[in-house]
Amino acid sequence: MMKTPKVERLKINYKTLEEFQKFREYGLQELSMLEDLQSNIIENDSNSPFYGIYLDGQLIARISLYRIDAKYDRYFKPAQDYYELWKLEVLPQYREQDYGTALVNHAKSFGLPIKTNARCRSNDFWLKMGFQPVNYDPVRDRGENPFVWLPPGVQLQ
Repeated sequence: MMKTPKVERLKINYKTLEEFQKFREYGLQELSMLEDLQSNIIENDSNSPFYGIYLDGQLIARISLYRIDAKYDRYFKPAQDYYELWKLEVLPQYREQDYGTALVNHAKSFGLPIKTNARCRSNDFWLKMGFQPVNYDPVRDRGENPFVWLPPGVQLQ
């Protein structure tokens, strides 16, 4: 039995961004972070939306979590702050070893509802993690495939 990997909040710095380049889902979020770093808008200790797992000093898995204000909540009842989960990614050679599970469980540990977008045939993973698909609403969901996780006492709208 593997011990539970340690999930840590990632620092916003050039080293982290360099590590991010190994991940397939490298895009606008990282590029804007790079620009912010270059113009010194963000500090190393800024609250990064990224969490990750290191193995032997190398970032092997990451997730980004954005806290969304309750006034934008169109999913949960009662309306409340929730997390939008993006960029759950484990480097190919470390997949199927529960690192993704550890990252999602870390997100759940904050106790707020979570919304994510199931991509690349990941529906089974989200179901296994206790998420449920929502009834598709074309106005709200705009072509996404939303899955949500509900902590105790929270329902879908």
